[in-house]
Amino acid sequence: MQVINEVMPGDPARIQEMMAPGPAGPIFMVNLLKFKERAEYKDGRPCDLSGRDAYMIYGRAVSKLLPKFGGGAFFAGDVTFLALGQVEELWDEIAIATYPNRKALFDMSTSPEWQEISVHREAGLKGQLNIETVLQDGVLGRLQPLLEAIAKG
Repeated sequence: MQVINEVMPGDPARIQEMMAPGPAGPIFMVNLLKFKERAEYKDGRPCDLSGRDAYMIYGRAVSKLLPKFGGGAFFAGDVTFLALGQVEELWDEIAIATYPNRKALFDMSTSPEWQEISVHREAGLKGQLNIETVLQDGVLGRLQPLLEAIAKG
């Protein structure tokens, strides 16, 4: 299996698929994040931030933006150990965000608010995998109270 981290989608077919309706019901986007050692802003601004610190500026802002699109920040944790399998380099963090559907994700990621804060995401990320998942049968009922609390912010 070949793994290629990206900061922004570059494959036109994948971009088209992102605009498709997708699965019914909530989706959970699993983000495997790899940070740059030092943040690098496209506009060349001087910066003493680490990549993680720049991404955290984005992370705090997007956590406030997600509820406007019916979503929420579900989980974030630092990667500390690879118990099974092999990769050349571990990701630094895993974050999971939830959205009511793929359209909500697309609408948020094309919104002016997201475009404004994404400069910090791009400055801090070396690359990531962003994997869409759906809940297995029977799990939604158990998670519904948690999802409602997340959506309220």
